[in-house]
Amino acid sequence: MDRRVFLGTLAGGLLAAPLAAEGQQPARMVKIGYLEFGSAAPGTPRFEAFRRGLRELGWIEGKSIAIVVRAAEGNENRLPEFTVDLVKLKVDLIFASSTPAALAAKQVATTTPIVIGFVADPVGSGLVASLARPGGNITGWTHLAGLELNAKRLEILAQAVPGAVRIGALWNQANPIHGPGLKEVEAVARRLTVELHAVGVRDPKELEGAFSTLAQQRVQALTVPPDGMFLAHQSRIIDLAAKHRIPTMYGVTELTKAGGLMAYGTNLLDMYRRGALFVDKILKGAKPGDLPVEQPTKFDLVINLKTAKALGLTIPQSVLQRADQVIE
Repeated sequence: MDRRVFLGTLAGGLLAAPLAAEGQQPARMVKIGYLEFGSAAPGTPRFEAFRRGLRELGWIEGKSIAIVVRAAEGNENRLPEFTVDLVKLKVDLIFASSTPAALAAKQVATTTPIVIGFVADPVGSGLVASLARPGGNITGWTHLAGLELNAKRLEILAQAVPGAVRIGALWNQANPIHGPGLKEVEAVARRLTVELHAVGVRDPKELEGAFSTLAQQRVQALTVPPDGMFLAHQSRIIDLAAKHRIPTMYGVTELTKAGGLMAYGTNLLDMYRRGALFVDKILKGAKPGDLPVEQPTKFDLVINLKTAKALGLTIPQSVLQRADQVIE
């Protein structure tokens, strides 16, 4: 080859390389819609657990992903409009936290992949065809692994508050899983020979009246099952339980860290972190309908001794020894 041709070719190649690099378009940033029934402000434990899960899988906010948050702050009526907003923003995927958010997402986002979290009964709610084969555009995880957990909570509560003969049960009349769950609790109450006073609500505005009713019935302890509305208004429920001095068992362990007395259930923060696994798989090409819905396999008993002391309650050692975590 002529030396001048070789040098010209070499120079041209060196010049072309940076020009080609400059002409390359950066990878498109993926947009994830985060639809929350309650609060999703920065620092909120469940939201932060979800973000941490994404980081652990290599998704970096501001570089490879953008999380678009829409939180209803406990107002269920806002969920459909928030879902419409996310669809208009052309998010690549929606993470819907709680049953109301998941139902709103299913109704509006018919083609957008949806990952659900903190949903009690995905099949019964009509969100998926089955846990093993969800079908459609939805998958995720459920916090329910059987109605017998409601019965277990009542058993532990009765042991933690010795001598309690009148026990209350707060339930959400709008939650389809709470009715069958309440029957499990009633059966255990009969076996334990305690009076069960069930008070149902459909709206957070009814919570104060419900606790007043429980106080009038002189309940000596209370069980509160997992529920999206209850979780969205957890501070109010915990405050009302403290105001009426009612030892309360919750179905979400997170509530004990917020001041609740005790809880028996799955670790929600771990489940929200694991929810990022579904997001990762779908963004890498998996179809939501092919990914089985995950159920929890581990349940923790958490007791807050500071709250027990404030109530003047001494938790028996036999119960404390069973606890997975004791907050002092």
